[in-house]
Amino acid sequence: MQQGGLSLLNVVEQVSQEKGIDPRVLIEAMEQAILTAAKRTFGMNRELEARFNDETGAVDLFQYMTVVAREVEDPEREIALDHAKRHGLEADVGEELGFQIFYMPEDADKARQQDKDFGDLLQMQQHRRGFGRIAAQTAKQVIIQRVRDAERERIFNEFKDRKGEIITGVVRRFERGNNIIVDLGRNVEAVLPPKEQTPRESYRPGDRIVAYLKDIDREARGPQIILSRTDVGLLVKLFEMEVPEIYEGIVRIVAASREPGARSKIAVSSRDSDVDPVGACVGMKGSRVQAVVQELRGEKIDIVPWDRDPARFVCNAIAPAEVVRVVIDEVNATMELVVPDAKLSLAIGRRGQNVRLASQLTGWRLDIVSESRFKQLEEEAIHTMARIEGVDDELAKALYKVGFRSLDEIAEAPEEELVSVAGIEEGQAQDIRQKATVAMETHRRERLVTAKSSAEPITEHERLLLVKGVHERVADMLESGGYKSAEDVAREEDADRLAIRTGLGSQRARAIRQSVAHFLEREWPEVDAGRKAAKAEADARAREEAKKRDEAERAARAEEEARAAEQASADASADGGGSGDAEADATPADSEPAQPPAEAKIEG
Repeated sequence: MQQGGLSLLNVVEQVSQEKGIDPRVLIEAMEQAILTAAKRTFGMNRELEARFNDETGAVDLFQYMTVVAREVEDPEREIALDHAKRHGLEADVGEELGFQIFYMPEDADKARQQDKDFGDLLQMQQHRRGFGRIAAQTAKQVIIQRVRDAERERIFNEFKDRKGEIITGVVRRFERGNNIIVDLGRNVEAVLPPKEQTPRESYRPGDRIVAYLKDIDREARGPQIILSRTDVGLLVKLFEMEVPEIYEGIVRIVAASREPGARSKIAVSSRDSDVDPVGACVGMKGSRVQAVVQELRGEKIDIVPWDRDPARFVCNAIAPAEVVRVVIDEVNATMELVVPDAKLSLAIGRRGQNVRLASQLTGWRLDIVSESRFKQLEEEAIHTMARIEGVDDELAKALYKVGFRSLDEIAEAPEEELVSVAGIEEGQAQDIRQKATVAMETHRRERLVTAKSSAEPITEHERLLLVKGVHERVADMLESGGYKSAEDVAREEDADRLAIRTGLGSQRARAIRQSVAHFLEREWPEVDAGRKAAKAEADARAREEAKKRDEAERAARAEEEARAAEQASADASADGGGSGDAEADATPADSEPAQPPAEAKIEG
């Protein structure tokens, strides 16, 4: 087995050279592993030491025992002085005696001699058996594990600074859960999880794949490197590879948005006024952008110019649709885009794809409306604001132009903002706010009356709008906070929690809770009773109408049956008269010719 020891040394040297691991790291790991195995075999209380022998290529094991003058209390760690002298050991009290433990098969003779000489001291005869095999297996496992750990450490150190780069590899195999294992070379593997795979893309073992290095998981049990084909960074890096102006920093990709496998948008700008950023990305006859499209398996790419003006940038991003008007709400980071009726579907895109990508690209929430719908909304808003006492159509139009769209916006607007509107003087602002509140309540009561007499189903959102002080914006805030119905608000006992979850503010939240309680206790029962009566009346009318339709259908069928019977009788009569005439016509033809009259014969 000495040859096995030498082979162990050779293995250490070979592994250290191939894997780039320090030999001392492997040796220390083996020493620690064999020491641990020895303690488990010979006893955890023994003072053992494992030491790698460079000459033999094996790990030597030693046990140390302390010489004591008194009676031995710990026979595994202590030896009496007189007992040591009887065995021919020269030592003084307090010194440590070291014994090499021969556990390898090739040292069997030395082990037997040691048991003969110091067996009663060491007491290892039974424990020594089989430990050589255990030590060899332990050393092998330690080397394998240390090689794995060292390889993972090497991979991590090699790729930790390459995060966010494009990686090229070869598809090797598929694992459970549709994970694709990619070979990156040099015994390095990466994983492409299902969520990072582009829809409708398929691969076979041996296919070349270009992916984005998204993350490196140091603690992962499998491949540490996580690739992505869906990350927007892949789109950006592909353009950096294909467009030299981007790599050099002349052209910059300001923003990018992507729906993998379908469509992407990038916004580009140029630091050089002589360089067209869009043209640089498109390339001669579209060669550059087509190279990116080909790598993304036919994914459509829109390249738009970036603009400092958010409105212009949004108009560029919504291309190819044409924008007629832009209404900006900077507080809520929202833009309302008005497009021609014929271009509405083009602006929205298939399943909202175009507007969704444009919103991601610009960072603004975008609402698309047609010109006719915008005109309708404008007229409705002006008409609603004109309900305020003392506000005519001209003043309502002026309020609309500066951004007011509803009564609640006027009622909650600061006086300074209202004074800035043409036609409103400083003393009128407070009066207009109060009258707007009155108009809101009047409008709410009208909706209560309408809801009471309606038999149509009502949604929880529409019910919330019937509560005093709850308008569209407040209803949206309540729903976003998890309060989907008036009952949800009523069940919330903590007004502060309601304020925090909805962002309404403590005072406003308490007022809303009181209004909801009043609505559910006083107003809704009356509305609900009226709706039930209207529903019953509507059902009765529907039944009556159905009954009349049935009677009309029966009468029509009876009339049809009578006409059919009359027609059948007429057809039968016509068939009988026709057969008699035929017989009369046939008789002269079948008989002999009649004799002429007598007068005719005389004349002849």
